[in-house]
Amino acid sequence: MNLKKIHTPLDKETILHLKAGEHVLFSGDVYTLRDAAHKRLVELYNRHHLVGGKEGEKILDISGQIVYYTGLTPLLSNGCPGSAGPTTSIRMDKYTPQLLDAGMAAMIGKGPRGLDVTRSIRDHQSVYFVTVGGAGAFFAQKIKKAEIVAFEDLGCEAVFRLSVEDFPLWVGVDSRGKTMWDTI
Repeated sequence: MNLKKIHTPLDKETILHLKAGEHVLFSGDVYTLRDAAHKRLVELYNRHHLVGGKEGEKILDISGQIVYYTGLTPLLSNGCPGSAGPTTSIRMDKYTPQLLDAGMAAMIGKGPRGLDVTRSIRDHQSVYFVTVGGAGAFFAQKIKKAEIVAFEDLGCEAVFRLSVEDFPLWVGVDSRGKTMWDTI
């Protein structure tokens, strides 16, 4: 099995060498972003007509970051969630092109993406990783640290920065717009 180990920061050279269907183990930081946080972040970007916020105002800057589509269960005594499984990515498609325009480097979720998002991933030379659903407790064991960084009022949909180690992924859509479903 061809297995690549990748880590953050995820540079453009690494992204460009990933191919649809490849299996990777990822280590580093990711940001959680679910439906409510996507909506709020895009509204803030639209209201301020820029990425990162106005001077003196803190808005989450996702430029160069990896986003994981998950909602965490409450944190345990060790500071990590008990479960952190992926959510269906296509629900985020209406926000994805704008966040790619804002510099988002990669996404992690489950399931295929729509054609517009696949094209946007290609045009931005980004990457979409997939992982399996139903394994939230397993994925939580890969999280070494979790901290809220934005939208705490959203509860399980708040934005967390997670530090993960050897998180198993597949390249769902590569920087050329090829999908793992094209290779099946």
